[in-house]
Amino acid sequence: MTLVRWSPFRDLVGYQEEMNRLFNDFISRSTDRPEEGTILWNPVVDIAETENDITVTAEFPGMTRGDIKISLQDNVLSFKGEKKQEKEDTKTNYHRIERAFGAFQRSFVLPTTVDAGRVNATMKDGVLTITLPKAEEAKPKEIAIAVN
Repeated sequence: MTLVRWSPFRDLVGYQEEMNRLFNDFISRSTDRPEEGTILWNPVVDIAETENDITVTAEFPGMTRGDIKISLQDNVLSFKGEKKQEKEDTKTNYHRIERAFGAFQRSFVLPTTVDAGRVNATMKDGVLTITLPKAEEAKPKEIAIAVN
């Protein structure tokens, strides 16, 4: 059996990270809830870049394409909408309600200029995929070196 000297600072970093996570979760939720018991949410988003385009993928469980409005202005992609709560049955005694609902709005500054006229958005099974082709001036250009 090996004795390890206790150091109060060893676990302090872990505690600080956990407290930061709790505060970030608390701050990220809005304090102006529309009604008591409403869980506010933001759809999760992935943003990826290739040589020719930027792809934004977002999850909207239980929503249709008509529930979401997308806009692109000054290289800022925004989407907003509202996920409505299912009609509550007054005869049912809920023990837990964890599914989130409510209004949302998210905006992202794109990492490069895109061609707004060729943007394509599709939605399948609650997953929205937005393909934003890069503008020609934003694509890297290869410059040939002349031999003298």
